[in-house]
Amino acid sequence: MVENFAPGAIERLCLSYDVVREINPGIVYAQIKGFGEGSPYEKNLAFDMIAQAAGGTSSVTGEADGPPTRPGISIGDTGTGMTMAFTIASVLYKRRERKEGHHLQVAMQDAILHYMRTNFATTGRTGKPAGRAGSKIANSQSAPKGLFPCPPPGGPNDYVYISTSAANPEHWNRLLKVVGREDLIGDERYLSPHDRAANEPEVDEIVSAWTRTKTKFEAMERIGGEGIPIGPVLDTVELNNDVTFEQRGIMQTMVHPVHKPFKMPTWPVRVDGRPTRIEPSPILGQHTDAVLRDWLNLDGDAVADLKVDGAVK
Repeated sequence: MVENFAPGAIERLCLSYDVVREINPGIVYAQIKGFGEGSPYEKNLAFDMIAQAAGGTSSVTGEADGPPTRPGISIGDTGTGMTMAFTIASVLYKRRERKEGHHLQVAMQDAILHYMRTNFATTGRTGKPAGRAGSKIANSQSAPKGLFPCPPPGGPNDYVYISTSAANPEHWNRLLKVVGREDLIGDERYLSPHDRAANEPEVDEIVSAWTRTKTKFEAMERIGGEGIPIGPVLDTVELNNDVTFEQRGIMQTMVHPVHKPFKMPTWPVRVDGRPTRIEPSPILGQHTDAVLRDWLNLDGDAVADLKVDGAVK
């Protein structure tokens, strides 16, 4: 049983864990709330953006000299659901050996903290709040790391993200060869990750002078082909039009009896090499007959009488 009602709602319905456990001691009872028990805000309502603000992601998103910014993804909702789904699966696996129930609880704010672990590592290292740095990484120990522009048509997403590793000095040397600046290999100004971080504006200009002459896909092919971490900034139309996602079943077209077909991402985990196939959500009353017949053992005449009386549709 999984519930995500507002605080106190499940208790008012007389379906709290203690009540349900009396009926079925082996129940796996999962609850998702905005704030956790014991939090000063445990009675407060929350949505995705509330959890992201209260959980810290907004504080580390945005430009260094700008205000905190809500990230553009629904990690507060989906990210919380992922943590609970994995926990439920683990508990069900355990229950094959021990026929015991469990009460599972997760708060959206608490789940966001899980996704903020590297930011807490920054605080542990510096003793200061993890900051904002736009497309950069706040308090980075290496360079280049960030977005680099590509040439016209110059759309809002004509960029690539390049991130060399502080643990692999060959990334920088390989990158210098790709951008045609072998003359800088061994230059003391850029010799170590710390040196490059200290001279980041110069390092960025070295790289961006080259990326401005290549499309993001050309840059991806050239730089990525040399074993250097890089990713093009892809918008939702570009991702929607990439047929390889459909071929792998990661994007599927939902055919609904009422609404028009809609291409959407599905569960990304493939099972035995196959993706999960999505099905449309039921329309109102679609399963009424089946519930009355299979769950309540009513025959066809009894169901028909209920419809005539207006009890069901």
